[in-house]
Amino acid sequence: MTKSKSAKPVKAKSAGAKPRQPDVTRRNILDAALVEFAAKGLAGARVDEIAARSGSNKRMIYEYFGNKEGLWLTVLENAYTRMREEEHAIDVARMKPEEGMRYLMEFNFKFCSRNPEFIALLNAENLHKASYLKDSKKIRELYTPLLVVITDLLQRGQKEGVFRKNVDPVELYTTIAALGFFYFSNIHTLSTIFGRNLLSAKQQKIRLDHSMEVVLGFLRP
Repeated sequence: MTKSKSAKPVKAKSAGAKPRQPDVTRRNILDAALVEFAAKGLAGARVDEIAARSGSNKRMIYEYFGNKEGLWLTVLENAYTRMREEEHAIDVARMKPEEGMRYLMEFNFKFCSRNPEFIALLNAENLHKASYLKDSKKIRELYTPLLVVITDLLQRGQKEGVFRKNVDPVELYTTIAALGFFYFSNIHTLSTIFGRNLLSAKQQKIRLDHSMEVVLGFLRP
């Protein structure tokens, strides 16, 4: 009886693992594609390399994503989705206006610092003039909640007298994003030009503090 009882969980576990295997394969392909695309861009990336890195094969990649361009778009969407999900992990609506704005700026800056692959993907897609991202059915939906959060912070800040009036949330977010993106997308050239290691923790903190003062200084009435 003891043997028969122990055998049942083993069978149930192995049977239950099979439906999840396609998800694992798909995830492995996406992880491998992120590395390959970030390093070589869309044109330079090779499906053979992605298949080898993911432990899959080209047939599976084409079955899941259609072609290399479809895989590229999925990797892009996943990168944006991950950023938004991490950003929304904190309930900014419960923060005071200045605190919430500081959080958004700090998150954006540190996300760029932690994810150089994200910078590389965006640089590559901009070279293509966002021709692939334009086909995305979800990218704008990802940013709508963010604009709602920023608008709420601005409105509450205006009522409390800590923010100026008539600030466009899209323009403000573009500025916040630029302060982090430009720094890290040009980190090596800037470090060389100015003779500073701008990747060091000290220099990153200096830059983040400066960026916050620039934005908050603009927002003050």
